[in-house]
Amino acid sequence: MPAQAPPFVRDSNRASTIRALFLVILVAVILRLAIVPFNRYLFEDLMDANHIHAWEPGNVAEALLAGRGFGSSFISDRPAASLPPMYPLIVAGFFRVFGVHSANSIFAIHAFDCLINSLACIPIFLMARRSFGERAGWWAAWGWALFPYGIYFSAAWAWSTHLLILGLCWLLYLAQGMEESPRLRLWAGFGLLAGFTGLAEPSALAVVPFLMALACFRLAREGKRWLLPGVVASLMVAATISPWIIRNAMVFHRFIPMRGNMGLELWMGNNGHNLSWTSDDLNPLHNQEELADYNRMGEVAYMEQKAQEANAYIHEHPAWYAWMCVRRAVYLWTGYWSFDRDYLAQEPMDRANIPFASLFTLLGLTGLFLAWRGEPFEAIRYGGVLFVFPLMYYFSHPEPYDMRALDPIVVVLSVYAILRFITRVRVSEPAFAGEEVEESGLLAEAGG
Repeated sequence: MPAQAPPFVRDSNRASTIRALFLVILVAVILRLAIVPFNRYLFEDLMDANHIHAWEPGNVAEALLAGRGFGSSFISDRPAASLPPMYPLIVAGFFRVFGVHSANSIFAIHAFDCLINSLACIPIFLMARRSFGERAGWWAAWGWALFPYGIYFSAAWAWSTHLLILGLCWLLYLAQGMEESPRLRLWAGFGLLAGFTGLAEPSALAVVPFLMALACFRLAREGKRWLLPGVVASLMVAATISPWIIRNAMVFHRFIPMRGNMGLELWMGNNGHNLSWTSDDLNPLHNQEELADYNRMGEVAYMEQKAQEANAYIHEHPAWYAWMCVRRAVYLWTGYWSFDRDYLAQEPMDRANIPFASLFTLLGLTGLFLAWRGEPFEAIRYGGVLFVFPLMYYFSHPEPYDMRALDPIVVVLSVYAILRFITRVRVSEPAFAGEEVEESGLLAEAGG
């Protein structure tokens, strides 16, 4: 047999793959859009004058269209850097076409989020196929199309989370190629994408150094050049995010890397309140006294004060803070915070979510363990991202949507675990004496 399939065979396979992926994406979009009409937050709260300004990207987008530049995400005329620029700019584009805070514009933004979330099926398929084989790739793509969190959050949560999911999936796929190739164009593309993803959601930048370091290590291990590609990728990241950093320095006369709201985020999770994972009622969006302080002091001074208050409380209550960090980690991975009656009255869906989230995490960790046994570098890449990305939320405060960027990775690992389990079941009772040959072939088919 020839070492490589003829061109017409390769073209046919590529065309069939594209058609199949289009079907997966179409199903994913339909499922997500079907949920949007049931979104009470969309059709009631965001159309209610008493709630309309609780949507932070919409507030910044409104300021942009009013000519005030990147304004506050709260009800304020102050300049701000509390949100990165990418998503508010997109929201402003929809506002300009369909009207500011109109029903049509809000629906269009949710439809955009559903599409972006669905398009993640493409890099999920590609990275799963590259890691664990063709079958795992298709299972992972369909798994994401049908994944409950993907469906719900894209239809119900108008936020930069969906851009982060898509960007992070492509970064993982490009990182797989970077571990094998020092091509400068590939590394430059990774840096450019990393920068734009960071402008959508800066939390993505937490894993970029890890992915680059792992790729450099593998290239160096194989005797290939790694320093120049690493420098090129780093320069592309810096060039992409630098306009936003320069803007912040010019407006606030100090270095604000990507977001200026860390003080508030730290304080909302570390002020003695522990009924829930955060003190949302203290947010200036929902608290008139805090909003008045914000408007009086300005964003920089207000955030500095909140950081000082949070650090003072942490210093005075170190045991409480350590325990809260543990609780946050458990919450992010299992959905469990408390069975307190008052808490469950606020979060009635936790009873159903806890078993689902816990099983999902268990499956993902099982897949990670199996990958470590068979494909250790795949386990290191996925496991590193899973470990590094949520660290900041353990120490400040979590939100349910914080972990959604990691869902595609856990889907891929869960699929791998399920396929390995199916394979083991199929070979547990071999039908003929050559059982070892059959088992070997089935394991190869499952990507193991």
